[in-house]
Amino acid sequence: MVYVPEGEFLSRIGPTEFLKDLEKHAGLDAVHEWKKLLDAVLPLSAAAMALPPISIRGDLGILSTAAARYAPSLFKSFIQMGPQGALGATKLLRPFSEIVDSLELKDPFVRNWVDLLCFLLAGVKSDGTLSAEIVYMFAEWYKPGCSLEYPLHGSGAVVDALVRGMQKFGGRLALSSHVEEIVVENGRATGVRLMNGQFVRAKSAVVSNASMWDTLSLLPRDVVPNSYQDRIKATPQCESFMHLHLGFDAKNIPDDLGIHHIVVNDWKRGVDADQNVVLISVPSVFGKDLAPEGKHVLHAYTPGTEPFGIWEGLDRRSAEYKNLKTERSEVMWKAVERALGPGFRREDCEVKLVGTPLTHKRFLRRNRGTYGPAIKAGEATFPGHSTPIPQLFCCGDSTFPGIGVPAVAASGAIVANSLVSVSQHNDLLDAVGI
Repeated sequence: MVYVPEGEFLSRIGPTEFLKDLEKHAGLDAVHEWKKLLDAVLPLSAAAMALPPISIRGDLGILSTAAARYAPSLFKSFIQMGPQGALGATKLLRPFSEIVDSLELKDPFVRNWVDLLCFLLAGVKSDGTLSAEIVYMFAEWYKPGCSLEYPLHGSGAVVDALVRGMQKFGGRLALSSHVEEIVVENGRATGVRLMNGQFVRAKSAVVSNASMWDTLSLLPRDVVPNSYQDRIKATPQCESFMHLHLGFDAKNIPDDLGIHHIVVNDWKRGVDADQNVVLISVPSVFGKDLAPEGKHVLHAYTPGTEPFGIWEGLDRRSAEYKNLKTERSEVMWKAVERALGPGFRREDCEVKLVGTPLTHKRFLRRNRGTYGPAIKAGEATFPGHSTPIPQLFCCGDSTFPGIGVPAVAASGAIVANSLVSVSQHNDLLDAVGI
């Protein structure tokens, strides 16, 4: 469900469903411009999707696992696009706004909608989002026959599956084991020291998926080149989050309640303005085992738009902090009330948990509670996965391809691929049929 200044509608995926809502809430001009955008973007998706992220690695072995292996499919995709389309494919490494501008799209709703999609995916608007990333997702959302999947038993089931896979092949997961320091011996990363003093030695490498700022704080300063430290310190940051977690009775809630809701209060302020956009998820709509019988669980949040500065230095036990939590969470409460209807009463909630940027910083161990680097396509690029310290690699949203689950998953795969031989990598691609 989408709640925008123009009205409310259920945003469906597929090439035509969205057009009906677009005509109703924005007019025929918006429909024509949206069709024009899809006609330009969807053919580019063949090039964006022709090289699977799982084929990429961080060394010259990529010539075997990606370039040679997928050259025929890449060539075929360029042939299918024709000369004009192939020329357009060069824009995939530029900001998505350049594609929008080149099509001379003027409709305010279309441009706002594109900015919203880009911001929710990558943490920046269309003028900072890599075209390849949004083109890839457009194909997932708007191609004929596309569908969205939701994991049985909720998103936690995906985590459980990854853990099972890791353990199946001899991996071990250590919880409640905070890393105090990345240990560097003779110039090479050799392991990590935990807060309890335990040393865990690395067999082949240390991989950090912490942010670039947090990884830097775990390293002895005397082993990190000044140029590397300066680049990290100079990298701009996205803002942080407000969170609202609720548990409540489903008795007075509509039976047809949707799982996801987006609320935009004011397009003029911009989708990246604080206290303006709220996202809501009610996973118990699909996953009945995610809440007690007859109950719902809900998560609402402001997507990387909450300034850390207004929270910095506050004592989490102080009245000032509690009052600010009440004030800054009100926008989420109002969004939830709008989405759930008159049957919902905030005073009847059995669970009420408000999270702030300080919560985000503490529980996720994120520098300033940040969403990640605010790196804009066309102005800078996300760093690669190797570091100046041998045997230390980085993955996650501080590395290429960037912010967002698809990009972060790709970064992890790239590092994993880089740690095995080319032949092992090719065997893996054969095994998964890619």
